[in-house]
Amino acid sequence: MDSLTGLKVFRAVVESDSFAAAAVKLGLSRAAVTKHVNRLESRLLVRLLERTTRSLRLTEPGSRYYEQCAQILEQLEEAEREVTQSRANPTGTLRVNAPHSFASAHIAPFIAEFLQLHPELKLDISLTDRVVDLIEEGHDLAIRIAADLPPSSLVARPLAPCRLVVCGAPSYFERHPEPHTPDELAQHSCLIYTASQRPTEWTFVCPKNERHVVRVSGRLSTNSGDMLPAAVLGGAGLMAMPTYLVGAELRTGRLRAVLIEYRMQELTVFALYPSRKFLPLKVKAFVDFLAGKYGAEPYWDDWLRSQPTATANACAPASVSLELSG
Repeated sequence: MDSLTGLKVFRAVVESDSFAAAAVKLGLSRAAVTKHVNRLESRLLVRLLERTTRSLRLTEPGSRYYEQCAQILEQLEEAEREVTQSRANPTGTLRVNAPHSFASAHIAPFIAEFLQLHPELKLDISLTDRVVDLIEEGHDLAIRIAADLPPSSLVARPLAPCRLVVCGAPSYFERHPEPHTPDELAQHSCLIYTASQRPTEWTFVCPKNERHVVRVSGRLSTNSGDMLPAAVLGGAGLMAMPTYLVGAELRTGRLRAVLIEYRMQELTVFALYPSRKFLPLKVKAFVDFLAGKYGAEPYWDDWLRSQPTATANACAPASVSLELSG
């Protein structure tokens, strides 16, 4: 017989003004109700109730104790109601961590719609391209883009593919011939993303899993994933870009994709969160919402439908050494 049950029984006896009525209310026997109250009094070393065969009355200590018990139990029941309600409707604040460029382009435009769907929910979104510790830094979930994720206790749910494509601006191709094989990239000015593990190596893998590495060079190097699209659009050179960054420009012709027959490996947009067990509804709601917006063929890859597929002699999707985190 735990203390909390004893408090509930004591409150029911006082409010029912009867041991028998409290027993009916709680679905217990009268003997069990009497035992709970007796044990409570024995633990406190004070009489809480004066009872006779015809009447029941709180003692002075019992009256003070009842006021405190009623308040505590009411707060506890309110907390349980809030938790139960949060399982039915997302409530509270959802703390999300995401890469700068992806969140700005493909999360921010949908925030108003998501908040309208869940009026009792608030969003707290922090943007960074570094790997964060969800538990340590207090995030409910993180959006990450990678080919593979290191072993972890976190759940990694794929939200969308993230394809890489070599592209350049029409103004660049007015001055330079279009490359037709990966090896010809060595003759071009390529933009170098220094935050990747091997920034000057672009790797293609052919049908028999043979790795084909092209060493690239150029006059612009940067660790900013946000600067690269603007530089490519300005005609500064060629770059292997994630299509979520340049899909609109490829669709409108402001950028031109090359070496489509030599597709690089798909990265994946992941949602990371601590556990599937007792997953907060606010996390599930947001992850499901984004998955519904993206899917296996995300809208930023609409331009690909008009492009040729890889040929039998071309390098097929497998592994690429270039990684853009955001």
